[in-house]
Amino acid sequence: MKKGLIALLLLISVQVAAQRKHSKQTSYPAYNGLIMAGYQGWFRAEGDGTNARRFAYGNEERSGIDMWPDVSEYAKTYATSWKMANGENARFFSSYDKSTVDLHFKWMEEYNVDGVFMQRFFSNARGRDSVSSVILKNAFAAASKHNRAIAVMYDLSGLRANGEDCSALIDDWKYLVDQLKVTDQPGKKTYLHHNGKPVVAIWGVGFPDRPYNIRNIGLERLIDFLKNDPVYGGCAVMLGVPTAWRTLNADCLNDPYLHTLIRQSDIVLPWAVQRYSPLLHNDMDRFRDNTVDDISWCRENNVAYVPCVYPGFSWHNLSRYEFPDDVKPVGSIPRQGGRFYWQMLSTALNAGATMLYVAMFDEVNEATAIFKGSDNPPVSKVTSFITMDGKPSDHYLWLTGQAARMLRHEIPLTFKIPERK
Repeated sequence: MKKGLIALLLLISVQVAAQRKHSKQTSYPAYNGLIMAGYQGWFRAEGDGTNARRFAYGNEERSGIDMWPDVSEYAKTYATSWKMANGENARFFSSYDKSTVDLHFKWMEEYNVDGVFMQRFFSNARGRDSVSSVILKNAFAAASKHNRAIAVMYDLSGLRANGEDCSALIDDWKYLVDQLKVTDQPGKKTYLHHNGKPVVAIWGVGFPDRPYNIRNIGLERLIDFLKNDPVYGGCAVMLGVPTAWRTLNADCLNDPYLHTLIRQSDIVLPWAVQRYSPLLHNDMDRFRDNTVDDISWCRENNVAYVPCVYPGFSWHNLSRYEFPDDVKPVGSIPRQGGRFYWQMLSTALNAGATMLYVAMFDEVNEATAIFKGSDNPPVSKVTSFITMDGKPSDHYLWLTGQAARMLRHEIPLTFKIPERK
């Protein structure tokens, strides 16, 4: 009887696996040993064919970015109203261009950045935005071409407090799997897996400044669908939560239901941007202690843990008109030529991290981008940009690659920032 039951269960398991649309093949069967970054892909430029109402760079009176990209290698760039020191028009890229996305993944391959989570905002999922779908399609093609890991991260930003729930994300995941073939991309299969399952991230769970209530937006139903649906499930779920998720205080909702959701997931990602600074004495000790204690909790609860690291932060230009009573200084969390970034990387690795998430690859709005940035941004009497502190434009890509080698024990871990020979 017992043998017959086991055989039946095995048959059912095989039948369920056969129904699922995800490829079993991937160059990245595990998150462990990898450094992934977040990828916004939301930058538009005048003339790029998207008919965007608002361009990434804005104008001198109303800029939305604090960091200017180095555009010297892009196949397509677009003139802006900004001026360089020599009087020429400053140029910007568009994420909509296939050549832009391909260049970014080429950099990842060149500098040993393992891959990215593609940000999929709730508003994109709700309205099935065609522009973001084109960018996703281009990204998966580039990931295959350059053999980089790639995964989808749903950002709950945009979910309304009017009774809306996560049903749109269930429908959107079906669309991504069926139409864009994200878990079975043409060519080389590179979708990121964890324990043999495709990783799907849900970011924005447990933050007190959100308009939605995590108890009534169908998160358990969404997690159950991603994990157990016979056709679209079989996934590993990663939750993006506040830094103080474990203690349920500070930047986190004081609601133990968050722990219920985390225990139902496979990986937890605490958000660290703006939570640590080189300007605070011994703040890396606090980051270390939090990481050690977080890992211990996750080990006890059978959940994997991925720390978030970032190179610095600046939100001056956007805050000038978004929060005129609380304008942020330029470079409020300074990069210090990469020293702060390396402190976060080395501290996380020394604390026992087996995988990392970098915020972000291309985020120039908050100046957290690690891709190639300009040390000579446009000049303005009104708007200010951070610089690269005299470092090469690829400095943060190179540092990320060095950290990846240390994560995989290919070279020894060092707390001193590496120097190129």
